[in-house]
Amino acid sequence: MREKRGEQRAQSQKDTAVRFEHVSMQFPGVLANDDVSFEVRKGEVFALIGENGAGKSTLMNILYGICAPTGGSVYVKGEKLEKYSPGEAMKRGVGMVHQHFMLVPSFSAAQNVVIGKEPRKKRIFYDLKEAERITAELSALYGLRVDPRARVQEIGVGIQQRVEILKTLYRGADILILDEPTAVLTPRETEELFAVIKKMTREKGMTVILITHKLYEVMAVSDRTGVMRQGKLIGIRETKAVNERLLSAMMTGREVFLGAVEKSKKTGEVKLKAESLRAADNRGITAVNDVSFQVRGGEILGIAAVEGNGQSELIEAITGLRAIEGGTVRINGEVIDGKTPGQIREAGLAHIPEDRLATGLSGSSSVADNLIAGKERQPEFSGIGLHIRRDSVNRYAEELFARFDMRGAGIDAKAGSLSGGNMQKVVLAREFSFDASVLIISQPTRGVDIGAVSFIHEQILRKRGEGCAILLSSADLEELLRLSDRIITLYEGRITGEFRADDTDKGEIGYYMTGTGGKKRKGDRFENKRG
Repeated sequence: MREKRGEQRAQSQKDTAVRFEHVSMQFPGVLANDDVSFEVRKGEVFALIGENGAGKSTLMNILYGICAPTGGSVYVKGEKLEKYSPGEAMKRGVGMVHQHFMLVPSFSAAQNVVIGKEPRKKRIFYDLKEAERITAELSALYGLRVDPRARVQEIGVGIQQRVEILKTLYRGADILILDEPTAVLTPRETEELFAVIKKMTREKGMTVILITHKLYEVMAVSDRTGVMRQGKLIGIRETKAVNERLLSAMMTGREVFLGAVEKSKKTGEVKLKAESLRAADNRGITAVNDVSFQVRGGEILGIAAVEGNGQSELIEAITGLRAIEGGTVRINGEVIDGKTPGQIREAGLAHIPEDRLATGLSGSSSVADNLIAGKERQPEFSGIGLHIRRDSVNRYAEELFARFDMRGAGIDAKAGSLSGGNMQKVVLAREFSFDASVLIISQPTRGVDIGAVSFIHEQILRKRGEGCAILLSSADLEELLRLSDRIITLYEGRITGEFRADDTDKGEIGYYMTGTGGKKRKGDRFENKRG
């Protein structure tokens, strides 16, 4: 009997890719991981889910060697990790694709893919052509389209994500950690990635650990699902034996479900109007080409586009962050061409940018200072000589902190120390507090957990109900279909279709996003095939 148990234990170890034993991670004032134990099997897709701050990313950072646990042990392929470093993890076949990319902007895609493991001519000279050949070969093999020669700083976020994945595959990882890998992908690209993941695990015996906030992705691709909450492992389930409602309840400790949203039935006057708008990208190439649309008060117009097809440049042109090369933009009837972002804000516009870290927040400043940004000169917050009235600022910040259900160390904490969901709430709280009639929102819930998604959606719909005209850009088509009243699709900087959100689906929208949808022009409007 003892021999049989020993054989079973040995077989279990042989079938195990990763094992966590009583792992804890203590940061100053925060217990990020609390006595976590579980194993990930070889050849499976294991989804690790939980709200922002639940501890899942910290746990994966430990596995990848970015930090060492303060307690417990980690085993990879049966061997205990003694040293914790990314180099040691990669030697053991562990690779990680981070949510926030770790690429060199001035390098080409190929240079980023092979960085640190560059091919050489005669073992001396850097062989750039070979690097480009390797990148093109991997790109074709896995269906992750990338131009090897394109510079990272000149390509969209979606393409950058593919470069990160290719970089990890190039290093021969057979245990792959994917942190929100579909955040910037279209439905078709997501399906292609899932096909790649299934091929990796089913045919090549690789192990994939998937961190995601999108429960439908968990249901679509994973074999088992681990749920974390407040640093603890709540449980592991066979994915085929659960549903989204059960998983969301396990994640949050309460019932959370994103049901259907009633579409706007009554709209007001036109508050945002673009006519024949043109704008160029950073290379001087036309990125927005003859775009016309309008948004009324009490209406949400969604923008659906594959990353890099002009949606970012369009929003930057409207908000004053990019020069308008042709056409006109009006806010409440006022032409805002050539105005600064501050002047455009005074005309009645608020803006939630797509990158909360780069342009939405000052990570080194306090939460309180971020919440009053743009209002610091108001008499309520500023005295003689622009002296900040700290008591008034703190009272205002505490009110917003509570109203928007922010969680963290408080208003004095650096904004950059917050979880992704709480960073997003800081941006929303600040922008929603302006008395703006036009609201531009980009990627409102990228990398945000389901509890925060529900809250953010409620706030957006509340602004619509108050009569705000909202232009919404999101890589998540389910989000667009749920929140938008109308949707326009962009391809190569042009509008290719216009849809009622309650009379279309992801498949049709995705078709027009790739420029293959049939269309005809009628006046200044595009109609889909059913039109």
